[in-house]
Amino acid sequence: MQNQSSHQIMKQSFLELYPDASLELLQHFIAELDQQKTHIQAVENEDWYKDAIVYSLYVDLFNVDFTGLSQKLDYLQNLGVSCLWLLPILDSPMKDAGFDIKDYKKIRPDLFRLPDTASPDDQKKKFTEFVQQAHNKGIKVIFDIAMNHSSIAHPWFQESRKGPDNPFRDYYIWNKNDEKYQDARLLFKGMCPSNWEKDGDCYFFHRFFEFQPDLNYRNPEVLLAMSRNLAFWLEQGIDGFRADAIPYIWKEEGTDCENLPKTHTVVRFFRAVTDYLRPGTLMLAEACQKPQDVVDYIKTGDECQAAYHFPLMPQMFKAISMQSAEPIKKTLRTDVTPEIPDTAQWFTFLRCHDELSLELVYVNEEDRAYIHKNYCHKPQWNFRVGEGISARLSELFKHDIHKMKLAYSMMLTLPGTPVIYYGDEFGKGNDEAYYKEQIELNGKDDTRFLVRGKMDWDFIEKQIANPENFEAQIYNGLSNMLQTRKKYKTFGRGKIQWQNTKSPSLLIYKRIFKEEEILVVQNLSEKEIIFEYDAVLPEKDILGHEINKNDKGLSLSGYSFRWIKL
Repeated sequence: MQNQSSHQIMKQSFLELYPDASLELLQHFIAELDQQKTHIQAVENEDWYKDAIVYSLYVDLFNVDFTGLSQKLDYLQNLGVSCLWLLPILDSPMKDAGFDIKDYKKIRPDLFRLPDTASPDDQKKKFTEFVQQAHNKGIKVIFDIAMNHSSIAHPWFQESRKGPDNPFRDYYIWNKNDEKYQDARLLFKGMCPSNWEKDGDCYFFHRFFEFQPDLNYRNPEVLLAMSRNLAFWLEQGIDGFRADAIPYIWKEEGTDCENLPKTHTVVRFFRAVTDYLRPGTLMLAEACQKPQDVVDYIKTGDECQAAYHFPLMPQMFKAISMQSAEPIKKTLRTDVTPEIPDTAQWFTFLRCHDELSLELVYVNEEDRAYIHKNYCHKPQWNFRVGEGISARLSELFKHDIHKMKLAYSMMLTLPGTPVIYYGDEFGKGNDEAYYKEQIELNGKDDTRFLVRGKMDWDFIEKQIANPENFEAQIYNGLSNMLQTRKKYKTFGRGKIQWQNTKSPSLLIYKRIFKEEEILVVQNLSEKEIIFEYDAVLPEKDILGHEINKNDKGLSLSGYSFRWIKL
């Protein structure tokens, strides 16, 4: 039934996108999939992503290459990680940290330290071995794939720019002038003056940097070529894809070229391909949009299974700064964040490889001004003219251990699958040296490079070994939370039940799943607060913290929290 349904969805989607195209194209493609399916292993638990704890990293910055990453799998397992999200690993000129892809079927050679004479099969073998090592540790592997654009260095584009008669010309969007799609907003305001770039006598369209031309999905060959790229990696055991920049895939004149109906049709086709080849492959939507628009990618069950909850992230920072639970509660109200089906999941995060984003698609002007004022501690951190803050978690919180742990408690107990950004587990700071190095290499003053940078393992291991150190306190506190979270299905699957409080600084809710019921009590204030609670409470919470009780209820010191099993 699954196979029949996937074939049916592929055919319906193809006809919707290309009513005039020959179905023979699709039939040949499906025949290819039939061949590939015979040597692709199935996923055991198709909804594994609901219980996952994701760790996001750049392979080279984390530990040099895949061999180095393999050596740190025990570190990640001990931290509590069950899924690795590999930030761009595909072959790239690295003008945009790898999001500018030169070859969708090749990993950057430096990540394997293979000689130039190495064959594609050598690389395939190395990567498959790594994936198997991770799986043996109980760790899934997903990676980034830019669906909307490639690098100008991609062979498709190099052929495309040769002229209108080239067969690859229609793989990209060319025009004689820059007057088309005028309603498409500038995503890189302050860095790119236009969505069009002159090349010879014509212009090509790009939503991101000028070295990242948008693919033309009006051409069925592009859809099938990108689908083949997904299939190629499924053969090597990959567990899912972070579908980068999917809201911009389809363009139509007179629209803002975002979240268009046929964009969803394209995504539905991709999902049908992955479902047919390997049911349980995660399709994770990277859509920097309002929750109402993002939900459209995950609510139907035949597009993505999961999406990032971008609006929740800045509101967690606002809540701690305001010492008020209201920003969280407001964002998670159903009129702001619509309910999603049981098959779908939000992915939550505090920090990522990009800036603390304050785009108006999910914060208002008041929020933006408040968060920017309270967290942009240095002018250098200002990103896209006030639309974001380029700083790591420890920098944003001025290395305040209590606030950092509280922020993690919020993220790990609110609905969704949590993502930890590499280095944040021990409070890594901004990397000025790496930022300057990247400016010299790329000629772009992109302050997001501040939040990247290399891991110094000698320093990290030394700092974590002493429990008194800042790094050790963050690491041990977070690891305890992650390992505890893994024991309870309710955090990834349960409902949330808000609890009434007299103090606006208390963020309190129950997480409930089947027989499990956990009360999460969090004090967002710097001062001690009593939470009036008349039920019997244990001596310690599930994190091992003492529960301070008195006649009125539960006493919480400033910025503290308790996870209590009822």
